[in-house]
Amino acid sequence: MEAQVTKRQYVTVGIICFINLINYMDRYTVAAILFDIQGSFGIGEAEGGLLQTAFIFAYMIMAPLFGWLGDRYNRKWLLSAGILFWSLSTLLGSFMPDYVSFLVLRCVVGVGEASYTTIAPTIISDLFIGDKRSKMLAVFNFAIPVGAGLGYILGSLVLFIGGNGMTDDDRVANEVWRWGLRVTPWMGVIAVVMIIFLLDEPARGKCEGGQNIKTTSLLDDLKYLLKNEAFVLNTLGFTAVTFVMGALAWWAPNFISLGVDVQESSNVPKDYVSVIFGAESMISGLIGVPLGAYLGRRLRVRYPKADPVVCGIGILIAAPLIILATFTAEQNTLLSILLCFFGLIFQNLNWSIVTDMMLYTVIPTRRATASALLILVSHTLGDAGSPYLMGLMADGFARLIPEDNTTTTTTEIAVTLSSTAASTESIISTTADPDGGDDNYVRFKSLQYAMAIVTSVDFIGTIFFVWLAFYIVKAKNRVDDIVKDSKDENHLAEISGHVNAAYDSGTTENTTVDQPEKMKNGINGSVNTSIPDESITGTECQDE
Repeated sequence: MEAQVTKRQYVTVGIICFINLINYMDRYTVAAILFDIQGSFGIGEAEGGLLQTAFIFAYMIMAPLFGWLGDRYNRKWLLSAGILFWSLSTLLGSFMPDYVSFLVLRCVVGVGEASYTTIAPTIISDLFIGDKRSKMLAVFNFAIPVGAGLGYILGSLVLFIGGNGMTDDDRVANEVWRWGLRVTPWMGVIAVVMIIFLLDEPARGKCEGGQNIKTTSLLDDLKYLLKNEAFVLNTLGFTAVTFVMGALAWWAPNFISLGVDVQESSNVPKDYVSVIFGAESMISGLIGVPLGAYLGRRLRVRYPKADPVVCGIGILIAAPLIILATFTAEQNTLLSILLCFFGLIFQNLNWSIVTDMMLYTVIPTRRATASALLILVSHTLGDAGSPYLMGLMADGFARLIPEDNTTTTTTEIAVTLSSTAASTESIISTTADPDGGDDNYVRFKSLQYAMAIVTSVDFIGTIFFVWLAFYIVKAKNRVDDIVKDSKDENHLAEISGHVNAAYDSGTTENTTVDQPEKMKNGINGSVNTSIPDESITGTECQDE
Protein backbone atom coordinates (compact mmCIF):
# COMPACT_ATOMS: atom_id res chain seq x y z
CA MET A 1 0.00 0.00 0.00
CA GLU A 2 1.38 3.41 -0.94
CA ALA A 3 1.84 5.81 1.94
CA GLN A 4 -0.20 8.99 1.56
CA VAL A 5 1.16 12.45 2.14
CA THR A 6 -0.33 13.94 5.29
CA LYS A 7 -1.48 17.53 5.85
CA ARG A 8 1.35 18.09 8.30
CA GLN A 9 3.89 16.98 5.71
CA TYR A 10 2.38 19.39 3.18
CA VAL A 11 2.58 22.19 5.76
CA THR A 12 6.23 21.39 6.47
CA VAL A 13 7.15 21.44 2.78
CA GLY A 14 5.17 24.65 2.31
CA ILE A 15 7.09 26.38 5.12
CA ILE A 16 10.44 25.20 3.78
CA CYS A 17 9.58 26.39 0.27
CA PHE A 18 8.46 29.79 1.58
CA ILE A 19 11.79 30.23 3.36
CA ASN A 20 13.70 29.20 0.24
CA LEU A 21 11.70 31.80 -1.69
CA ILE A 22 12.62 34.70 0.61
CA ASN A 23 16.18 33.37 0.78
CA TYR A 24 16.67 33.95 -2.95
CA MET A 25 14.57 37.12 -2.93
CA ASP A 26 16.99 38.57 -0.41
CA ARG A 27 20.01 37.66 -2.55
CA TYR A 28 18.79 39.07 -5.83
CA THR A 29 17.03 42.18 -4.64
CA VAL A 30 20.58 43.53 -4.33
CA ALA A 31 21.28 42.57 -7.96
CA ALA A 32 18.21 44.55 -9.10
CA ILE A 33 19.36 47.71 -7.31
CA LEU A 34 23.07 47.21 -7.98
CA PHE A 35 23.35 50.12 -10.43
CA ASP A 36 22.07 52.53 -7.75
CA ILE A 37 24.28 50.98 -5.06
CA GLN A 38 27.31 51.51 -7.30
CA GLY A 39 26.34 55.12 -7.89
CA SER A 40 25.63 55.73 -4.19
CA PHE A 41 28.95 54.34 -2.99
CA GLY A 42 30.95 55.41 -6.07
CA ILE A 43 32.25 51.93 -6.93
CA GLY A 44 33.12 50.13 -10.17
CA GLU A 45 32.23 46.72 -11.62
CA ALA A 46 34.75 44.74 -9.56
CA GLU A 47 33.52 46.21 -6.27
CA GLY A 48 29.93 45.62 -7.36
CA GLY A 49 30.69 41.97 -8.05
CA LEU A 50 32.52 41.70 -4.74
CA LEU A 51 29.26 42.31 -2.87
CA GLN A 52 27.92 38.96 -4.08
CA THR A 53 31.27 37.21 -3.82
CA ALA A 54 31.72 38.28 -0.19
CA PHE A 55 28.19 37.13 0.63
CA ILE A 56 28.76 33.72 -0.96
CA PHE A 57 32.20 33.38 0.66
CA ALA A 58 30.76 33.78 4.17
CA TYR A 59 27.85 31.53 3.23
CA MET A 60 30.08 28.69 2.03
CA ILE A 61 32.54 28.95 4.93
CA MET A 62 29.75 28.53 7.48
CA ALA A 63 27.96 25.73 5.59
CA PRO A 64 30.15 22.87 6.96
CA LEU A 65 29.50 23.99 10.55
CA PHE A 66 25.74 24.00 10.03
CA GLY A 67 25.97 20.70 8.16
CA TRP A 68 27.69 19.09 11.14
CA LEU A 69 25.13 20.60 13.52
CA GLY A 70 22.25 19.59 11.25
CA ASP A 71 23.25 15.90 11.37
CA ARG A 72 23.33 15.94 15.18
CA TYR A 73 21.01 18.54 16.72
CA ASN A 74 17.45 19.82 16.43
CA ARG A 75 17.09 21.22 12.93
CA LYS A 76 13.96 23.20 13.76
CA TRP A 77 15.80 25.49 16.17
CA LEU A 78 18.87 25.75 13.95
CA LEU A 79 16.62 26.97 11.11
CA SER A 80 14.86 29.49 13.35
CA ALA A 81 18.09 30.98 14.67
CA GLY A 82 19.68 31.21 11.23
CA ILE A 83 16.69 32.88 9.56
CA LEU A 84 16.30 35.43 12.35
CA PHE A 85 20.03 36.20 12.14
CA TRP A 86 20.02 36.77 8.37
CA SER A 87 16.82 38.86 8.46
CA LEU A 88 18.24 41.20 11.09
CA SER A 89 21.51 41.49 9.17
CA THR A 90 19.73 42.42 5.92
CA LEU A 91 17.73 45.10 7.72
CA LEU A 92 20.83 46.57 9.40
CA GLY A 93 22.67 46.54 6.06
CA SER A 94 20.10 48.93 4.60
CA PHE A 95 21.31 51.62 7.02
CA MET A 96 25.06 51.29 6.42
CA PRO A 97 26.58 54.64 5.33
CA ASP A 98 29.56 53.40 3.31
CA TYR A 99 30.62 50.56 1.00
CA VAL A 100 32.87 48.72 3.47
CA SER A 101 30.28 48.49 6.24
CA PHE A 102 27.63 47.44 3.72
CA LEU A 103 30.00 44.76 2.41
CA VAL A 104 30.56 43.44 5.94
CA LEU A 105 26.82 43.18 6.59
CA ARG A 106 26.35 41.24 3.33
CA CYS A 107 28.91 38.75 4.67
CA VAL A 108 26.93 38.45 7.90
CA VAL A 109 23.76 37.75 5.90
CA GLY A 110 25.60 34.86 4.24
CA VAL A 111 26.35 33.32 7.64
CA GLY A 112 22.65 33.19 8.50
CA GLU A 113 21.56 31.83 5.13
CA ALA A 114 24.06 28.96 5.39
CA SER A 115 22.04 27.48 8.24
CA TYR A 116 18.92 27.14 6.12
CA THR A 117 20.33 25.89 2.83
CA THR A 118 22.30 23.02 4.35
CA ILE A 119 19.49 21.72 6.54
CA ALA A 120 16.20 22.22 4.67
CA PRO A 121 16.71 19.53 1.95
CA THR A 122 17.48 16.90 4.60
CA ILE A 123 14.07 17.44 6.22
CA ILE A 124 12.36 16.76 2.89
CA SER A 125 14.58 13.71 2.47
CA ASP A 126 13.41 12.34 5.85
CA LEU A 127 9.73 12.91 5.03
CA PHE A 128 9.56 11.33 1.57
CA ILE A 129 11.10 8.62 -0.59
CA GLY A 130 11.24 7.68 -4.24
CA ASP A 131 9.11 9.66 -6.69
CA LYS A 132 7.45 11.63 -3.88
CA ARG A 133 10.85 12.88 -2.74
CA SER A 134 11.76 13.89 -6.28
CA LYS A 135 8.47 15.77 -6.66
CA MET A 136 8.82 17.58 -3.33
CA LEU A 137 12.41 18.53 -4.11
CA ALA A 138 11.19 19.96 -7.42
CA VAL A 139 8.66 22.08 -5.51
CA PHE A 140 11.38 23.12 -3.07
CA ASN A 141 13.71 24.12 -5.91
CA PHE A 142 10.98 26.14 -7.64
CA ALA A 143 11.86 28.79 -5.10
CA ILE A 144 15.36 29.30 -6.50
CA PRO A 145 14.49 30.88 -9.86
CA VAL A 146 11.11 32.16 -8.65
CA GLY A 147 12.64 33.80 -5.58
CA ALA A 148 15.44 35.28 -7.67
CA GLY A 149 12.86 36.65 -10.12
CA LEU A 150 10.79 38.15 -7.31
CA GLY A 151 13.97 39.73 -5.96
CA TYR A 152 14.57 41.49 -9.28
CA ILE A 153 10.95 42.61 -9.42
CA LEU A 154 10.95 43.81 -5.79
CA GLY A 155 14.11 45.86 -6.31
CA SER A 156 12.77 47.34 -9.55
CA LEU A 157 9.41 48.25 -7.99
CA VAL A 158 11.10 49.96 -5.06
CA LEU A 159 13.20 52.07 -7.45
CA PHE A 160 10.17 52.82 -9.62
CA ILE A 161 7.82 53.77 -6.78
CA GLY A 162 10.36 55.44 -4.51
CA GLY A 163 12.04 57.26 -7.38
CA ASN A 164 8.87 58.23 -9.23
CA GLY A 165 9.40 61.58 -10.93
CA MET A 166 13.14 61.61 -10.19
CA THR A 167 16.02 61.45 -12.62
CA ASP A 168 18.47 58.56 -12.25
CA ASP A 169 20.95 60.88 -10.54
CA ASP A 170 18.35 62.19 -8.09
CA ARG A 171 17.23 58.65 -7.27
CA VAL A 172 20.81 57.65 -6.50
CA ALA A 173 21.39 60.81 -4.47
CA ASN A 174 18.27 60.11 -2.38
CA GLU A 175 19.36 56.47 -1.87
CA VAL A 176 15.93 55.07 -2.71
CA TRP A 177 17.55 51.62 -3.14
CA ARG A 178 17.83 51.18 0.64
CA TRP A 179 14.07 50.48 0.91
CA GLY A 180 14.52 47.42 -1.27
CA LEU A 181 16.36 45.73 1.61
CA ARG A 182 13.63 46.42 4.16
CA VAL A 183 10.98 44.01 2.87
CA THR A 184 12.38 40.47 3.13
CA PRO A 185 13.47 40.83 6.81
CA TRP A 186 9.82 41.00 7.89
CA MET A 187 9.02 37.98 5.75
CA GLY A 188 11.85 36.22 7.59
CA VAL A 189 10.24 36.97 10.95
CA ILE A 190 6.98 35.44 9.71
CA ALA A 191 8.91 32.35 8.60
CA VAL A 192 10.46 31.94 12.07
CA VAL A 193 7.02 32.04 13.71
CA MET A 194 5.76 29.40 11.25
CA ILE A 195 8.73 27.14 11.98
CA ILE A 196 8.30 27.35 15.74
CA PHE A 197 4.56 26.62 15.79
CA LEU A 198 3.87 24.57 12.66
CA LEU A 199 6.97 22.62 11.60
CA ASP A 200 7.60 19.11 12.94
CA GLU A 201 11.09 17.70 12.59
CA PRO A 202 11.10 14.05 11.37
CA ALA A 203 13.57 11.44 12.58
CA ARG A 204 16.62 11.16 10.32
CA GLY A 205 16.07 8.40 7.78
CA LYS A 206 12.47 7.90 8.95
CA CYS A 207 10.80 7.07 5.66
CA GLU A 208 13.63 4.82 4.48
CA GLY A 209 13.74 2.87 7.72
CA GLY A 210 17.28 4.09 8.39
CA GLN A 211 16.60 5.84 11.68
CA ASN A 212 18.70 3.25 13.54
CA ILE A 213 21.89 4.33 11.78
CA LYS A 214 24.09 6.19 14.24
CA THR A 215 25.99 9.37 13.55
CA THR A 216 29.77 9.14 13.25
CA SER A 217 32.67 11.55 13.54
CA LEU A 218 33.08 14.42 11.09
CA LEU A 219 36.34 12.88 9.87
CA ASP A 220 34.59 9.59 9.04
CA ASP A 221 31.82 11.53 7.31
CA LEU A 222 34.29 13.44 5.15
CA LYS A 223 36.25 10.30 4.25
CA TYR A 224 33.02 8.63 3.16
CA LEU A 225 31.97 11.58 1.01
CA LEU A 226 35.34 12.17 -0.63
CA LYS A 227 35.57 8.50 -1.63
CA ASN A 228 32.02 8.52 -3.00
CA GLU A 229 32.64 9.12 -6.72
CA ALA A 230 28.97 9.89 -7.38
CA PHE A 231 28.90 12.62 -4.74
CA VAL A 232 32.20 14.15 -5.93
CA LEU A 233 31.22 14.26 -9.62
CA ASN A 234 27.74 15.57 -8.83
CA THR A 235 29.33 18.35 -6.80
CA LEU A 236 31.79 19.27 -9.57
CA GLY A 237 29.06 19.33 -12.21
CA PHE A 238 26.89 21.53 -10.01
CA THR A 239 29.88 23.80 -9.39
CA ALA A 240 30.02 24.63 -13.09
CA VAL A 241 26.30 25.44 -13.03
CA THR A 242 26.62 27.76 -10.02
CA PHE A 243 29.63 29.49 -11.59
CA VAL A 244 27.57 30.44 -14.64
CA MET A 245 24.31 31.19 -12.83
CA GLY A 246 26.03 33.28 -10.16
CA ALA A 247 27.58 35.67 -12.68
CA LEU A 248 24.54 35.69 -14.96
CA ALA A 249 22.05 36.39 -12.17
CA TRP A 250 24.19 39.16 -10.73
CA TRP A 251 25.14 41.02 -13.91
CA ALA A 252 22.38 40.30 -16.46
CA PRO A 253 19.98 43.16 -15.54
CA ASN A 254 22.82 45.72 -15.68
CA PHE A 255 24.14 44.21 -18.90
CA ILE A 256 20.78 44.24 -20.69
CA SER A 257 20.12 47.81 -19.52
CA LEU A 258 23.44 48.90 -20.99
CA GLY A 259 22.47 47.08 -24.19
CA VAL A 260 19.40 49.30 -24.38
CA ASP A 261 21.59 52.37 -23.92
CA VAL A 262 23.93 51.54 -26.81
CA GLN A 263 21.07 51.07 -29.30
CA GLU A 264 19.67 53.98 -31.25
CA SER A 265 16.15 52.68 -30.65
CA SER A 266 15.45 49.67 -28.43
CA ASN A 267 12.31 47.54 -28.60
CA VAL A 268 12.32 47.22 -24.77
CA PRO A 269 12.20 50.30 -22.47
CA LYS A 270 15.16 50.45 -20.09
CA ASP A 271 12.96 50.96 -17.01
CA TYR A 272 11.31 47.57 -17.63
CA VAL A 273 14.48 45.51 -18.03
CA SER A 274 14.85 44.30 -14.41
CA VAL A 275 11.13 43.50 -14.17
CA ILE A 276 11.21 41.57 -17.45
CA PHE A 277 14.36 39.70 -16.42
CA GLY A 278 12.77 38.88 -13.07
CA ALA A 279 9.63 37.59 -14.80
CA GLU A 280 11.61 35.44 -17.22
CA SER A 281 13.67 34.05 -14.33
CA MET A 282 10.46 32.98 -12.59
CA ILE A 283 8.76 31.57 -15.66
CA SER A 284 11.88 29.71 -16.83
CA GLY A 285 12.12 28.22 -13.35
CA LEU A 286 8.46 27.24 -13.30
CA ILE A 287 9.04 25.41 -16.57
CA GLY A 288 12.61 24.15 -16.20
CA VAL A 289 12.68 22.84 -12.61
CA PRO A 290 9.60 20.55 -12.86
CA LEU A 291 10.56 19.54 -16.40
CA GLY A 292 13.95 18.37 -15.17
CA ALA A 293 12.39 16.45 -12.29
CA TYR A 294 9.79 14.91 -14.63
CA LEU A 295 12.38 13.83 -17.18
CA GLY A 296 14.50 12.29 -14.45
CA ARG A 297 11.60 10.31 -12.96
CA ARG A 298 10.28 9.10 -16.31
CA LEU A 299 13.55 8.22 -17.97
CA ARG A 300 15.24 6.44 -15.07
CA VAL A 301 12.53 3.76 -15.09
CA ARG A 302 14.09 2.44 -18.32
CA TYR A 303 17.47 4.13 -18.11
CA PRO A 304 18.82 4.19 -14.53
CA LYS A 305 21.54 6.72 -15.42
CA ALA A 306 19.04 9.31 -16.67
CA ASP A 307 19.45 11.87 -13.88
CA PRO A 308 23.04 12.98 -14.61
CA VAL A 309 22.45 12.71 -18.37
CA VAL A 310 19.50 15.12 -18.17
CA CYS A 311 21.65 17.56 -16.19
CA GLY A 312 24.52 17.33 -18.66
CA ILE A 313 22.43 17.73 -21.79
CA GLY A 314 20.49 20.60 -20.21
CA ILE A 315 23.52 22.83 -19.66
CA LEU A 316 25.04 21.72 -22.97
CA ILE A 317 22.03 23.26 -24.72
CA ALA A 318 21.82 26.24 -22.35
CA ALA A 319 25.36 27.53 -22.89
CA PRO A 320 25.17 28.40 -26.63
CA LEU A 321 21.71 29.95 -26.19
CA ILE A 322 22.94 32.28 -23.44
CA ILE A 323 26.13 33.15 -25.34
CA LEU A 324 24.03 33.97 -28.42
CA ALA A 325 21.77 36.14 -26.22
CA THR A 326 24.86 37.98 -25.02
CA PHE A 327 25.92 38.94 -28.55
CA THR A 328 22.44 39.96 -29.75
CA ALA A 329 21.84 42.34 -26.85
CA GLU A 330 23.28 45.35 -28.68
CA GLN A 331 21.06 44.91 -31.76
CA ASN A 332 17.75 43.49 -30.49
CA THR A 333 16.92 43.53 -26.77
CA LEU A 334 13.75 41.48 -27.12
CA LEU A 335 15.51 38.72 -29.07
CA SER A 336 18.30 38.67 -26.50
CA ILE A 337 15.78 38.28 -23.67
CA LEU A 338 13.98 35.46 -25.50
CA LEU A 339 17.23 33.56 -26.15
CA CYS A 340 18.22 34.00 -22.52
CA PHE A 341 14.78 32.75 -21.46
CA PHE A 342 15.16 29.46 -23.35
CA GLY A 343 18.73 29.13 -22.09
CA LEU A 344 17.53 29.52 -18.50
CA ILE A 345 14.88 26.83 -19.00
CA PHE A 346 17.57 24.29 -19.92
CA GLN A 347 19.87 25.61 -17.18
CA ASN A 348 17.10 25.10 -14.62
CA LEU A 349 16.63 21.41 -15.49
CA ASN A 350 19.35 20.46 -13.02
CA TRP A 351 18.26 22.13 -9.73
CA SER A 352 16.00 19.44 -8.24
CA ILE A 353 17.90 16.56 -9.88
CA VAL A 354 21.26 17.57 -8.37
CA THR A 355 19.72 17.72 -4.89
CA ASP A 356 17.94 14.40 -5.39
CA MET A 357 21.16 12.68 -6.54
CA MET A 358 23.03 14.07 -3.56
CA LEU A 359 20.39 12.72 -1.17
CA TYR A 360 19.96 9.22 -2.62
CA THR A 361 23.70 8.54 -2.92
CA VAL A 362 24.45 9.45 0.74
CA ILE A 363 23.17 7.69 3.89
CA PRO A 364 20.63 9.64 6.03
CA THR A 365 22.96 10.54 8.91
CA ARG A 366 25.46 12.17 6.57
CA ARG A 367 23.13 14.14 4.31
CA ALA A 368 23.37 17.50 6.06
CA THR A 369 27.16 17.18 6.00
CA ALA A 370 26.98 16.20 2.32
CA SER A 371 24.75 19.20 1.60
CA ALA A 372 27.22 21.45 3.42
CA LEU A 373 30.20 20.06 1.51
CA LEU A 374 28.36 20.44 -1.81
CA ILE A 375 27.63 24.06 -0.89
CA LEU A 376 31.23 24.69 0.19
CA VAL A 377 32.78 23.32 -3.01
CA SER A 378 30.18 24.56 -5.49
CA HIS A 379 30.30 28.07 -4.09
CA THR A 380 34.05 28.21 -3.49
CA LEU A 381 34.77 27.30 -7.10
CA GLY A 382 31.44 28.56 -8.46
CA ASP A 383 29.36 31.61 -7.71
CA ALA A 384 31.54 32.86 -4.86
CA GLY A 385 34.08 34.05 -7.37
CA SER A 386 32.25 34.36 -10.69
CA PRO A 387 30.48 37.73 -10.06
CA TYR A 388 33.73 39.33 -8.89
CA LEU A 389 35.79 37.57 -11.56
CA MET A 390 33.39 38.77 -14.24
CA GLY A 391 33.62 42.29 -12.85
CA LEU A 392 37.42 42.11 -12.95
CA MET A 393 37.37 40.81 -16.52
CA ALA A 394 34.97 43.59 -17.50
CA ASP A 395 37.24 46.24 -15.96
CA GLY A 396 40.16 44.69 -17.83
CA PHE A 397 38.34 44.55 -21.16
CA ALA A 398 37.26 48.18 -20.69
CA ARG A 399 40.91 49.20 -21.02
CA LEU A 400 41.19 47.41 -24.37
CA ILE A 401 38.19 48.90 -26.14
CA PRO A 402 39.40 50.94 -29.18
CA GLU A 403 39.83 54.62 -28.46
CA ASP A 404 37.44 55.70 -31.19
CA ASN A 405 34.59 54.14 -29.17
CA THR A 406 35.56 55.82 -25.94
CA THR A 407 35.29 59.15 -24.26
CA THR A 408 38.07 61.04 -22.52
CA THR A 409 37.35 59.10 -19.34
CA THR A 410 38.07 55.73 -20.96
CA THR A 411 41.19 57.08 -22.66
CA GLU A 412 42.46 58.16 -19.28
CA ILE A 413 42.06 54.56 -18.09
CA ALA A 414 44.18 53.23 -20.95
CA VAL A 415 46.87 55.89 -20.56
CA THR A 416 47.20 55.54 -16.80
CA LEU A 417 47.27 51.75 -16.51
CA SER A 418 50.45 51.96 -14.43
CA SER A 419 48.76 54.18 -11.87
CA THR A 420 46.30 52.21 -9.75
CA ALA A 421 44.85 55.29 -8.11
CA ALA A 422 44.22 57.05 -11.42
CA SER A 423 42.70 53.92 -12.97
CA THR A 424 40.37 53.43 -10.06
CA GLU A 425 39.27 57.06 -10.18
CA SER A 426 38.57 56.79 -13.91
CA ILE A 427 36.52 53.61 -13.51
CA ILE A 428 34.46 55.16 -10.77
CA SER A 429 33.82 58.28 -12.81
CA THR A 430 32.64 56.08 -15.70
CA THR A 431 30.30 54.16 -13.43
CA ALA A 432 28.86 57.26 -11.88
CA ASP A 433 27.63 58.57 -15.23
CA PRO A 434 24.52 56.54 -16.21
CA ASP A 435 24.03 58.62 -19.33
CA GLY A 436 27.64 58.57 -20.39
CA GLY A 437 27.17 57.77 -24.09
CA ASP A 438 30.33 56.04 -25.26
CA ASP A 439 31.20 55.22 -21.65
CA ASN A 440 28.12 52.99 -21.58
CA TYR A 441 29.31 51.38 -24.82
CA VAL A 442 32.62 50.50 -23.14
CA ARG A 443 30.85 49.07 -20.10
CA PHE A 444 28.48 47.08 -22.29
CA LYS A 445 31.17 45.57 -24.54
CA SER A 446 33.42 44.70 -21.60
CA LEU A 447 30.57 42.92 -19.79
CA GLN A 448 29.60 41.19 -23.04
CA TYR A 449 33.04 39.62 -23.51
CA ALA A 450 33.27 38.66 -19.83
CA MET A 451 29.80 37.07 -19.82
CA ALA A 452 30.55 34.95 -22.90
CA ILE A 453 33.70 33.56 -21.24
CA VAL A 454 31.90 32.83 -17.96
CA THR A 455 29.00 31.03 -19.68
CA SER A 456 31.44 28.69 -21.47
CA VAL A 457 32.12 26.97 -18.12
CA ASP A 458 28.81 25.11 -18.66
CA PHE A 459 30.63 22.89 -21.18
CA ILE A 460 32.96 21.70 -18.40
CA GLY A 461 29.93 20.87 -16.25
CA THR A 462 28.55 18.64 -19.01
CA ILE A 463 31.72 16.53 -18.85
CA PHE A 464 31.33 15.95 -15.11
CA PHE A 465 27.66 14.99 -15.37
CA VAL A 466 28.33 12.49 -18.18
CA TRP A 467 31.17 11.03 -16.11
CA LEU A 468 28.78 10.76 -13.13
CA ALA A 469 26.48 8.52 -15.19
CA PHE A 470 29.02 5.69 -14.85
CA TYR A 471 28.75 5.69 -11.02
CA ILE A 472 25.24 6.83 -10.11
CA VAL A 473 23.47 3.43 -9.99
CA LYS A 474 26.16 1.71 -7.95
CA ALA A 475 26.25 4.54 -5.40
CA LYS A 476 22.48 4.57 -4.97
CA ASN A 477 22.19 0.83 -4.53
CA ARG A 478 24.88 0.82 -1.85
CA VAL A 479 22.90 3.37 0.17
CA ASP A 480 19.69 1.34 -0.31
CA ASP A 481 21.42 -1.78 1.03
CA ILE A 482 22.76 -0.05 4.14
CA VAL A 483 19.39 1.49 4.92
CA LYS A 484 17.60 -1.86 4.49
CA ASP A 485 20.08 -3.57 6.81
CA SER A 486 19.38 -0.97 9.50
CA LYS A 487 15.83 -2.29 9.98
CA ASP A 488 17.11 -5.62 11.30
CA GLU A 489 18.07 -5.45 14.99
CA ASN A 490 20.44 -8.42 14.54
CA HIS A 491 22.60 -6.41 12.17
CA LEU A 492 22.86 -3.09 14.01
CA ALA A 493 26.45 -3.62 15.06
CA GLU A 494 27.43 -4.81 11.60
CA ILE A 495 25.66 -1.89 9.94
CA SER A 496 27.51 0.50 12.20
CA GLY A 497 30.67 -1.04 10.83
CA HIS A 498 29.48 -0.49 7.25
CA VAL A 499 28.66 3.11 8.01
CA ASN A 500 32.02 3.78 9.59
CA ALA A 501 33.88 2.10 6.75
CA ALA A 502 35.33 4.13 3.94
CA TYR A 503 33.26 4.21 0.79
CA ASP A 504 34.09 1.09 -1.22
CA SER A 505 34.21 2.04 -4.89
CA GLY A 506 35.55 -1.29 -5.98
CA THR A 507 32.43 -3.42 -5.74
CA THR A 508 29.81 -3.22 -8.44
CA GLU A 509 27.37 -5.59 -6.76
CA ASN A 510 24.15 -4.33 -5.22
CA THR A 511 25.12 -5.64 -1.80
CA THR A 512 27.32 -4.27 0.95
CA VAL A 513 30.67 -5.90 1.66
CA ASP A 514 30.46 -8.96 3.92
CA GLN A 515 26.69 -8.74 3.95
CA PRO A 516 24.99 -11.82 5.46
CA GLU A 517 23.73 -14.38 2.98
CA LYS A 518 20.23 -13.91 4.27
CA MET A 519 20.23 -10.24 3.28
CA LYS A 520 21.81 -11.02 -0.10
CA ASN A 521 19.01 -13.45 -0.86
CA GLY A 522 16.44 -10.89 0.26
CA ILE A 523 17.81 -8.28 -2.12
CA ASN A 524 18.59 -10.87 -4.86
CA GLY A 525 21.51 -8.81 -6.11
CA SER A 526 19.25 -6.79 -8.39
CA VAL A 527 20.00 -3.29 -9.55
CA ASN A 528 17.32 -1.22 -7.88
CA THR A 529 17.17 2.08 -9.71
CA SER A 530 14.77 3.81 -7.32
CA ILE A 531 13.12 3.28 -3.96
CA PRO A 532 9.47 2.71 -4.78
CA ASP A 533 6.89 4.39 -2.60
CA GLU A 534 5.24 0.99 -2.14
CA SER A 535 8.24 -0.25 -0.14
CA ILE A 536 7.03 1.76 2.86
CA THR A 537 3.79 0.56 4.32
CA GLY A 538 1.67 1.29 7.32
CA THR A 539 2.22 4.60 9.10
CA GLU A 540 6.01 4.82 8.86
CA CYS A 541 5.87 8.00 6.77
CA GLN A 542 2.53 9.14 8.14
CA ASP A 543 1.77 11.76 10.72
CA GLU A 544 1.66 9.84 13.94
